Formats: sequence, structure tokens, C-alpha cells
Amino acid sequence: MGLPAAKGRVFLAGILVALLLAVLSITWRIGPNRSQASARAELPVVGSYENLIKLLEKTQGQYLYGYGRMAADNVAKVANEAAAPQAAGAPADVPDFSGTNLQVAGVDESDLVKTDGTYIYQVDQQRINIIKAQPAETMALAATIGFTDAGFQPAELYVDGSRLVVIGTRVTPMPYPMPYGELVKTSIYPPIYSTQMTRAIIYDITDPNHPAELRQLELEGNYLSSRKVGSSFYLLSNKYINYYSIQEHPLAAPVWRDTVQGQEYVAEKYEDIRYFPDCINPNYLMVAAVDLEQPKRAADISTYLGSGEEVYASVDNLYVAVQKHDYGIQPRMGEMMLDRPAESTTTIYKFGLQPGKIQYLGSGQVPGRILNQFSMDEHKGCFRIATTRGEVWRNDQYASSNNVYILDNNLQMVGRLENIAPGEQIYSTRFMGDRAYMVTFKKVDPFFVLDLSNPASPQILGKLKIPGYSDYLHPYDEKHIIGFGKDTIELKTGGDQSQAYYQGMKIALFDVSDVANPVEISKVLIGDRGTDSELLHNHKALLFSAPRSLLAFPVTVMEVKGSTVMPGMQPFPAYGSFSYQGLYVYNIDLINGLQLRGRISHLSGQDYLAAGDSWYHSRKNIERALYIGDTLYTLSGDLVQAHDLASLALKNTLYLGSR
Repeated sequence: MGLPAAKGRVFLAGILVALLLAVLSITWRIGPNRSQASARAELPVVGSYENLIKLLEKTQGQYLYGYGRMAADNVAKVANEAAAPQAAGAPADVPDFSGTNLQVAGVDESDLVKTDGTYIYQVDQQRINIIKAQPAETMALAATIGFTDAGFQPAELYVDGSRLVVIGTRVTPMPYPMPYGELVKTSIYPPIYSTQMTRAIIYDITDPNHPAELRQLELEGNYLSSRKVGSSFYLLSNKYINYYSIQEHPLAAPVWRDTVQGQEYVAEKYEDIRYFPDCINPNYLMVAAVDLEQPKRAADISTYLGSGEEVYASVDNLYVAVQKHDYGIQPRMGEMMLDRPAESTTTIYKFGLQPGKIQYLGSGQVPGRILNQFSMDEHKGCFRIATTRGEVWRNDQYASSNNVYILDNNLQMVGRLENIAPGEQIYSTRFMGDRAYMVTFKKVDPFFVLDLSNPASPQILGKLKIPGYSDYLHPYDEKHIIGFGKDTIELKTGGDQSQAYYQGMKIALFDVSDVANPVEISKVLIGDRGTDSELLHNHKALLFSAPRSLLAFPVTVMEVKGSTVMPGMQPFPAYGSFSYQGLYVYNIDLINGLQLRGRISHLSGQDYLAAGDSWYHSRKNIERALYIGDTLYTLSGDLVQAHDLASLALKNTLYLGSR
């Protein structure tokens, strides 16, 4: 009797242990999002091709912005030292080095150039250059990755320890699905069609001199965005659906390919495709997750009937925003149609990020349209978003106004701050902890300081009005912020009317210690009308380090020779002629403000002599800069140069050659 009873107790104990482990396993998989995930209602499924057609009928006649942007549009909480890149496990003897300028510390973003402190990895047209950068005196091209698939165009990359991820697009021939494929066999048209694919290729770079391909992941559609948190890589694509075309040729089910699961393309099943009832778009949003440390694990892939335009990610969650402009039915007054603009709304989809997995959690909606990824932020369980409503050119009830909305963990509205700067529109926003900074513009640049510490009652703390505007705001520290944008002048256009015209590039350092009275403590102006920098459109072009008092970015300078105003009946600012292309390097601190340290150009004297009034995208245009130790590296398509970081003296030049 004793032995069987003991065995029974052991068996019962084993069951209890197994149950406990199962609970712990579920808790680990769900992580911090488990309450949301368990509480959310499951999205409905498309189910069938016939139901897809019925759903898409609802979108006809609606005016939707985009349906997803091409890769070129996405080439879009302090980015301290680019989120400590050495945390990835660099050896102790690797010097300090810079990383990509990030929106959120710990959330990596893809870029044209990355470094691990010894090697530099660069996208160069249809190849990847791997450059042995240290020591600078013996800098050399260690390896190149070419692509046998001639249609593949690399766009961006990541470096994560011993892994290199290359992201690009290609147009892929695809066989028509049955039964339409049988019909085209008897016609003059080939039984294939072409479709855009977003591809990620993962390499082992344990030996950077001999990179080895590990796997490929492909999602049908245009490249939307990507993020990397730790070793988890997340990829998103958009595939537009032509409603009229698919009624004749049923090609709407998107395909994907994960070489860990096989070399063939897999078409999504309609019963596995879900849709967002509140925002049905003629588009497929595909999201995928891969754990880079487990190259043999299948990718986690899901597809939604819906769209994405801007992407924001925290360490825990990823948000996809899509805008809708509803023109509705225009009211009539007699025979006159009232001039009412579209009512814009932004829908936000929330996805929980887990190691190698991504899970839809819910959605929310706010009035207005957003500018870019910096219009969104997550802080202390709340999601914050800045929008603009109305039109900037109007002066009636439909004139533009700007707003900040605060949503809770389930994307339900908890607070709002509306009607900021009526008649203007947002040019840049930066959320920093309990504060937000916003720049609006029409004729002058109001720089607003917002208090978001109480999500239910956000407040304006102060503002500063100055000429010009900022396209991008970057934190210097908790009490100072840097603005990058354009200078402006205001000219009379007749009577009491005036118009603001942009001029050269402007960099300003703001002191927000006194939140009620922000102050511009330093500014510099570069060039005249026509001067431009990628930094004004892409934050990744910035190199910044407060401890090193370093600020650098590429710029194309245009200068006016003679009068800055064109002759004529109406005054109009003159455009400048090409003067310079290269990297501007500044010292920056709170005592001396912004001081030009020097300029670096890859163009030769002959290049400048041959240049005309305008300039174009040359392979000698500096695109990125980074530092490793005390060496500053500048990169263009044709050259890599190493400079002394303090004096900017040239140490070495590596010629990559034109392709």
C-alpha cells in the first residue's frame, strides 16, 4: 500500500510542477502585455475571396491618404550616444563609437551605414561594402556582398553582434493562381505577373571578411519600416490592392517566403487574414518578427487587411498609424456647394513586441493628421500623439489647428490639448518624458513647451516666437533642445498682406530651464534659399554627442551672389547657386553655443569648378558620418575618409570606385 501511495503523491506533485511551469511559460510569453492581449477582442477574419470583395466595396469613393509609402519615403526617449552600441557585446578593446541617431533608446532603426567599432557596413547601390576601419591608417575594403538577383535593390541595414541584416526590395515574377492561370495559358499573355517584394537577408559576420548568408525573409508589398529590439528584428510591408483589377484577376492574397520554412513562396489563406473593422483599406499590412540569435526558428508572420504609413516603436510595443481623409457628402446651399475640407482622422494599431514575435493588441483613433514618426510617443503606459486639423490657408471655421492627444494602455482617450496655434501647422514635435516640444509655422516659428505630466490635463507651459522654423528637434539634455530647419523672411505682397519665404538652413539651441520663457541661446545660419540637408527629412543623418561637444551633418549649400530679392512687380527671394556639399562639424556646449569646427567635402577642386548653378545627387556627396574612438569617418558612394576628430585633419582615404 505504501509504495503505490508514494508513487501517487509523486505523480500528483509532477502534475502540479508541470502546471506551474506552464503558467510561468505563458506569463513569459505574454509578458507585460498579457492583460491587454487577453482582454482584446479578436479581429474578424477576411475568410474568403468573395468576402474580400464585399469588404473592399466599402472603400470605394473614400479618399484615403497613401495606402503605404515606397521605400524611398521611409529612408522616417533620448538618443543618448545612439543607445550605447557597445551593449551588443563588443570586446573590451574596441574603442567608443557612434551609432545611428535613434528616436528611442534601445530601439534600433535601419540605416545606410552601421559600425561595430572595428568595421563599417555601407549600402552602396546594389552591393554592401564591409570596410575595415580600424586602425584608420590601414583602412581597407575587407569584403563586398553582391547580389546575384539583379532585381534586388538594398536600401538599409542593421548590425547586431555577429549578424548583418540587409533590407531591400525587388520586383518578382509570380505565377497566376488557379484557375486564372489556366486561362492565360491559352492567351497571348504569359501566366505570370510582377509584384513588389520586401526582402531581408540575414548574414553571419562572425568573420566580416567572409560574410555567410543564413536566411532570407520576404513579404509581398512595398517596404514600410522596420525596427530591432535586442536580437529581435521586426519587418513591415504594404501591398496595395487594386479593387477593380482583382474582380477580373483574383491576385489579392499576398505571399511571403521564409527560407527556414522552405524556398517556395507561400500564399496567405483568407481565413488567416484579419481586418480592422474601423478602417478598411484596399491594402495588406504584413508584419514579421525574427529572432536573430535563433536563425533556424521560423519567422512569425501575420497579415491584415489594412494599411500603414508611419511607424513608432518603444521597447515593448510597436504602433502603426494610418490616416483617413473623409470628404463625406458636401452640403449644398442652393446651387452652391459649400467649401468644406476633408475631415482627417488618424488610426493607430498597437502591436506587442516579444522575443521573435509580434502580436496585435488593439487600436485607437484621434482627430487630425500626423507629420511623421516623431508625432508619436509612449511614456508610462500612455501613448501620446500630435496632429493637425484643417487647412493652413483658410481663415474660417475650417482653419488649421494643432493638438496633442493622450491615450491609455488600451488606446482609449484620456486627455487632450487642442487648438494650439490656430492657422498654423506642425513642422516638428519631440516628446521627452513628461514634456513635449512642438514647432508650428505660417509666418514665424512658435516654439511651444508642453506639460504632459498629468495625462488627463496636458498644459502649455510657455512659447517662444522667432523667425524661421524647425523640421527636426533633438534633445541636448533635459533642459536644452536643438532645432534644425530653415530661416525665413517676411515680405509684403500687397496692401496689408505678407508672405514668409524660407531661406538658408538654421540650427538653434533652446534653453527650456524656465519652461514659461524658453530662450534661443545660440543659432547659426548656413547658406541662402535652396540650401538643404538630408537631416531636415531624415533624423538618421545627424551625428551628435554631448560628451564630445560634437554636432555634424551633411548639407548642400546654395548662396546668392548679389541681391537676395528678385526684381519684379512682387518681391520674391532669389534662389542661391551651388556653393558647397559636405559635412558641417560644430562644437556645441552650453557656454559657447554652436561654433563651427570645420567642413569636410569629398568633392575635388575640379568638381567645384565644373559645377553649375544647381547640384544633383553625386556619388561624392557625403551621406553619413560616424566616429570610432578619436577618428571621424565620412562616407559617400565613392569615398570613405578618416579624419582626426579634434582637428579634422585627414588621416586616410579609401576609394570605393564608381559603380
